[in-house]
Amino acid sequence: MSPHHTNTDVIIVGGGAAGFFTAINLAEQRPDLSITILERGKEVLQKVRISGGGRCNVTHAEFDPRPLTGNYPRGEKELLGPFHKFMTGDTIEWFSNHGVELKIEDDGRMFPITDSSQTIIDCFLRLTKKYNINVQTSQNVVSLERDSEWKVTTKTDEFMCDHLVITAGSSPKVWQMMKSLGHTIVDAVPSLFTFNIVDKAITDLAGIAMEARVEVPQLKLESQGPLLITHWGFSGPAILKMSAWGAVELNSSGYKFDLVINWLNHLTQDDCYEVLLAQRENSKKQISNDRPFDLPKRLWIYLTESLALQEKGWADCSNKTLNKLANTLTASVFKIDGKSTFKEEFVTAGGIDLKEVDFRTLASRKQENLYFAGEILNIDAITGGFNFQNAWTGGWMVAQAIGGK
Repeated sequence: MSPHHTNTDVIIVGGGAAGFFTAINLAEQRPDLSITILERGKEVLQKVRISGGGRCNVTHAEFDPRPLTGNYPRGEKELLGPFHKFMTGDTIEWFSNHGVELKIEDDGRMFPITDSSQTIIDCFLRLTKKYNINVQTSQNVVSLERDSEWKVTTKTDEFMCDHLVITAGSSPKVWQMMKSLGHTIVDAVPSLFTFNIVDKAITDLAGIAMEARVEVPQLKLESQGPLLITHWGFSGPAILKMSAWGAVELNSSGYKFDLVINWLNHLTQDDCYEVLLAQRENSKKQISNDRPFDLPKRLWIYLTESLALQEKGWADCSNKTLNKLANTLTASVFKIDGKSTFKEEFVTAGGIDLKEVDFRTLASRKQENLYFAGEILNIDAITGGFNFQNAWTGGWMVAQAIGGK
């Protein structure tokens, strides 16, 4: 059976956050344009659905462009200009204008007040219907060609359009098509993951969370923030931030490296030693029952037992013993062996080389009337709503660029 031919003004490949935001903003600006979204899956907006444990972490309450860019290990420099045009405050206003109110949580993450990602999905689907945006699912794109206009071929149909927008995320098949169009692809490596460890003594402490400083000296990586001990190793913002900023280096190491943890956060070994000396002077109690630092009891017992101090009293400790304890508290070393995906929100670094994109419009520097938004670009962020903010900003920029033509 011969393929069905459709002519349309704009085709958006990828029915996710960036794709829908591009389509809706463009339709609002230019209702005269025919817009088609092609999604390879049976359902659209799947990443929106699972984001934030089903609550959808829409953005983050950082309202200054430069600090906001500091949350993007790849894309920090390039996003500064776009964020001056559309960022967090604009996102909040946009959703409010379209019937979705957002709330700020203590850690700065922003969610719909309904605490349901379905609110965002319903908003987008209602608007695509309102503006007659043609949303087609189960449309697996197999080739892209450009002559006087773009020809997009799927397994069942052929589409012709003037403007082509790629918002297909980290799809290897689409990346290959971009290569054939002259673009350079930065290889994908995982970002946002937790660290595995084969050490039952520490994983038995699963559930403990605290502020800590973590470091991988051999790779010159460091991070600070809440650290969570899990049944498989270490997680929490301190680890996730490190996994994002060190995505390439950690991948090169085969995810086998030494992780150094300062359980006392900013306190140095020398400062810790001074506190322990004072503790010896002032306490006749057993070490395991008398904590000079605000550490969880189970963790304190684990750390002191690792030096066989559980039966000792403070008064019995030599300077050498106190120095060893200070070192353990500020520089515990754990052998990391592998990684685990952070929930279902798998993020990769990699994609279209940013030098080949004009960040005034998010247009390709290689092909005319080709645009990109979202994770198709070599841009990724730490956890907290920043990856979605990149999608919203990119979608808005592309809509402005095409709408102004």
